Amino acid sequence: MFIAAVFLISGLAILFKSGTWLVDGSASLARSLNLSPIVVGAVVLGFGTSAPELVVSTIAALRGNPALGVGNIVGSNVANLSLILGCAALITAVKLPPSVIRRQAPLSIASVAVFALFVMDGQLTRTDGVILSALLIATIIYLVRSPSDTVELVRSPSDTVEVELSVRRGLFIAATGLVGVLAGAQFAVSGATTLAEEWGLSGGFIGFSLVAVGTSLPELVTVIVAARKEETGLIIGNLFGSNVFNSLAVAGAMGLVGAERINDPSLTGFGIGAMLVVVVLAYCLGVRKSCISRFDALLLLALYAAANVVLAVI
Repeated sequence: MFIAAVFLISGLAILFKSGTWLVDGSASLARSLNLSPIVVGAVVLGFGTSAPELVVSTIAALRGNPALGVGNIVGSNVANLSLILGCAALITAVKLPPSVIRRQAPLSIASVAVFALFVMDGQLTRTDGVILSALLIATIIYLVRSPSDTVELVRSPSDTVEVELSVRRGLFIAATGLVGVLAGAQFAVSGATTLAEEWGLSGGFIGFSLVAVGTSLPELVTVIVAARKEETGLIIGNLFGSNVFNSLAVAGAMGLVGAERINDPSLTGFGIGAMLVVVVLAYCLGVRKSCISRFDALLLLALYAAANVVLAVI
């Protein structure tokens, strides 16, 4: 138990520092390339911080435990827009730019809905995996080609050289941070999972809650750091982008490796229902005032706690 606790604490420490580098590098990269932080958050951070879910869920499918993998996806999607968004909004009001309301958020909701539709029948086939992967590619192309929220700048040759250096620096810092975030997540998940097993928690509860929270630690740390720096564009882009990648990339990978039958009615029933409620509620709260307030944050956090309690007892 002592070693597991050390792994958990060490992982959290690495995550916090690496999350700072990831946010700094991504914000610098967005400014250097004159890109919208929303797009960088949705594509770069969204995919990068979803890497733990991709690894854990794919391995679970390969080892014949697709329920754990799907539970990880569902739990991560729920945590992103309730636990993590709620924590960020407690630090600072999270504003939703018009581009998020028009593009990123609807895409995220649609991706989650498509994923839910595929798994509600209790299986995830290779055909499902091909379709989800194709939808992921189309979504990335759409996000990258969407109009930027920033204004194009005219640069002199000397400015161009400086921008190239800034791009390299931003890439290096972001990449270093991403590697640290992924490594820290593995330490934290390993320690937390061992502690859960020693405390006698059920496998289904671990999949939806503990493992999902563990693989969502990159999002949590990145979003908290972004909130402290008031990089609200990165917060929204990261969370909605992460749900897109969880629902399309991670589920697609599980289908491609042959996840097949899930065999967990509570997960494909209550779990999927809770995920859809959280995603739609978070969007409605944001659209109402174009931001997520502290009161909204408390509501989302309460909903996350309630979902875990209900899943633990059914």
